[in-house]
Amino acid sequence: MNVSLEVLIEAAKIGKLISFPTDTVPALATIPKQAELIYAAKQRSLDKPLILMAAKAEDLWDYVKGNDVEYQIWQKVVNQCWPGALTLVLPASDKIPPVINPTNPSTIGIRVPNHQIAQTILAQTGLMATTSANLSGQPALETKAEIEAQFPQVLTLESIEYQGLGIPSTVAKWTGSSWQILRQGSIKLDNLFDN
Repeated sequence: MNVSLEVLIEAAKIGKLISFPTDTVPALATIPKQAELIYAAKQRSLDKPLILMAAKAEDLWDYVKGNDVEYQIWQKVVNQCWPGALTLVLPASDKIPPVINPTNPSTIGIRVPNHQIAQTILAQTGLMATTSANLSGQPALETKAEIEAQFPQVLTLESIEYQGLGIPSTVAKWTGSSWQILRQGSIKLDNLFDN
C-alpha cells in the first residue's frame, strides 16, 4: 500500500511492517520488538538473523558490547564505511530483543545506510529491524512494484523510486581478534580491516 512519508513513519512507530529504499536493496522493516512480522512475511527461518539499521552509528553502540580496544577497532571501520553498504556483526548487548536473532542472540548485525530517505525515516522511528524485501531464499526485490505485488500488506512510499545498487551489503563478523567476511557485497574489504 502506497502512503506518504509521514504516514509510513507513524505506522512504523506503532509496529507496522514497512518498506523503504536503501543504498543497496530495498528494506523490509519494523520496530525491533515486532520483528516476528518480518519472519512471517518472508517465510524466513528463525536461524537467519535480522539486522538493526539506524540513522547514525551512535544510535547503535548501546546494542553491542566489547572492550575499549574493540570499540576503537569498530569505530575505525565505521568512520571509513558508514553510512554505507557494510553490515557489521558484533557481540550483542542485553538490549537486543531475542527475536532479532532467535537462534544466536549473542551477536547482532548493524548498519547505517547511505540513503537520504532511509536516514530520514530511521532518524524519526529510531532503530529498525530490517532485511531485504523478498521471500526467504529468493532474489532481493528491487522495485516498489515488485514489493507491492509480493507483500501487499507492507506499507511503501508513494512518489519514491526504490532503486539502489541491487547488491546487498557486505557482511563482516567480528571474531574477537579479526574480521570474517560472511557475504561479499559492494564494499571490498581487502585492506580496510588491517588492525
